[in-house]
Amino acid sequence: MAREYLNMGFYLGIGGVLTFKNAKKLVEVAEYAPLSSIVLETDCPYLAPVPFRGTRNSSLNLPYVVDMIAELKGITAKEVMEKTWENAKALYQMTE
Repeated sequence: MAREYLNMGFYLGIGGVLTFKNAKKLVEVAEYAPLSSIVLETDCPYLAPVPFRGTRNSSLNLPYVVDMIAELKGITAKEVMEKTWENAKALYQMTE
């Protein structure tokens, strides 16, 4: 399904679930999806990333998602932050 969305030009929102041990399919999606098609999300107030699973989620936990994406893609967390910020600005038509 994710491939179909990517083929249609959509962005994929990836959040704390990526850090769960049972998130095998989402890990595959994050590995496959080009960074240019990923935006970060919190699923707030639910689905906090490991190590905060089961607690209230917030945007303060996004670095855990960033780190996991960076690890999966073999790039730095800074690269993930910069590109997903660019993606969000494009998606929401934001200007600085």
